[in-house]
Amino acid sequence: MPKRILEGVVVSDKGDKTVVVKVERTLLHPVLKKTVRLSKKYHAHDEANVLKVGDIARIVECAPKSKLKRWEVLSPASAS
Repeated sequence: MPKRILEGVVVSDKGDKTVVVKVERTLLHPVLKKTVRLSKKYHAHDEANVLKVGDIARIVECAPKSKLKRWEVLSPASAS
C-alpha cells in the first residue's frame, strides 16, 4: 500500500526535531452544497530542524516515532 503524502503549513517548530503541520482540505457539504474548509494538525519528524513557522512542508506516513509522531518531513515544498 502506498504511503500518503500531504502538504501543509508549519504552525509550530517548538519541539526538538518535531514540527506541527496544518493540512487544509475542502469538501462539498452534503446538504447545503457549499464548499467547506477542514483542517487537521499533524506532528511530523524533522530530523534536520530546517523548517520554521510559515514554511510549506510535504509530509509522508511512517512507522510511529513517538506517541504523536506518525509522519516525517519528506522535503520542504517551498519556502514562503
